[in-house]
Amino acid sequence: MKKEPGTSRRGAIKKLASSAAITLAGTSLAHRVKAAEAGVRTELKGKINHSVCRWCYRDISLDDLCKSAKDIGIASIELTGPEEWPTLQKYGLTSALPWGAGKGIVDGFNDLALHDELIKSYSEVIPKAAAAGLTQIICFSGNRKGMDDEKGMENCAIGLKKLMPVAEKHKVTMVMELLNSKVDHKDYMCDHTSWGAALCDKVGSDRFKLLYDIYHMQIMEGDVIATIKKYQKYISHFHTGGVPGRHEIDDTQELHYPAIMAAIVETGYKGFVAQEFIPARPDKIASLKQGVNICDV
Repeated sequence: MKKEPGTSRRGAIKKLASSAAITLAGTSLAHRVKAAEAGVRTELKGKINHSVCRWCYRDISLDDLCKSAKDIGIASIELTGPEEWPTLQKYGLTSALPWGAGKGIVDGFNDLALHDELIKSYSEVIPKAAAAGLTQIICFSGNRKGMDDEKGMENCAIGLKKLMPVAEKHKVTMVMELLNSKVDHKDYMCDHTSWGAALCDKVGSDRFKLLYDIYHMQIMEGDVIATIKKYQKYISHFHTGGVPGRHEIDDTQELHYPAIMAAIVETGYKGFVAQEFIPARPDKIASLKQGVNICDV
C-alpha cells in the first residue's frame, strides 16, 4: 500500500486464443506469463483466495473492474470504503480488506493525541463492515516523528486494546499493514515483521493481526518465505508487488511468486492474497490476470 485510496494510493481481457492450449499446473513462470499474455482462460486451483486493490485500477470504473474480476476469478476488490461495498455486492464480490476509518498512513495509533479520534472512527465503521459481511479492516501505526519504536509500540497497544471489545463483538479483525520506510513510506514505524508481531502479542487479541505486504517486506528485510513461515500466526492478509518498482510480478522482477505462494499455502493460510502492483503495460486487466495466474499455485 502506498497512498490513500481516492487520491493516489500507490482495456478488457483478451479473447480466448483458439489455437492455444497451455496447462498451467506444474509449468514454469514463463509459461504462466505467456498464457496470461495470450488471453488463455484457465481454471483457478482454489488454494489461493484472490483479491485486487482498487487504487491500482482507479482509472477503470468500479463496475468494469468488478466485471473483469469476476471473469478472472477474483473474489474481492479491497481498499474500498462503505460507499463502494454495495457495488461489490451487486457483482457477488467481497472486500477482503476495506478502508473506511482512521486518518491514513502517516497519522496512526502510535500518537496518543489521535486516539480519541481513531477510536471513534473505527468504532463507527467496524459495525458497518460487519453488517456488510466483511471481516477485516486496515489500520496503520503512523510515522515515528522522532518517537522510538518501543514507545510507539506501547502507544499503539493502548489505543488498539480499547478497540478490541468492538472488534471482538462484531468479529472484525483490525489488520495493521507492514510498509517499507526505505523507499515508499519514509519514517513509517511498523516497518519490520518482528515489530508487528510483538505488537500483536501486546494487544493480545485474535482480532488484531498483520498485513504482510510482500513488496514492502522484500525491500525492508528480505528472507520472505522464512519470515512468512516464522510469523504465520500473526498474518491475516497478503499483498503482492514486483520489486523493484511495484509493477508486474512476472519475470521482470526479483521475486519468484509461485514459490512464495506455495509457502503460504503450506502454512495452512486460508485468507486472501491481493494483487497490489501498478500495471506498467497498456492492458492493465491483462496484467492483473497474469498476476492471478502466477499466484494460483
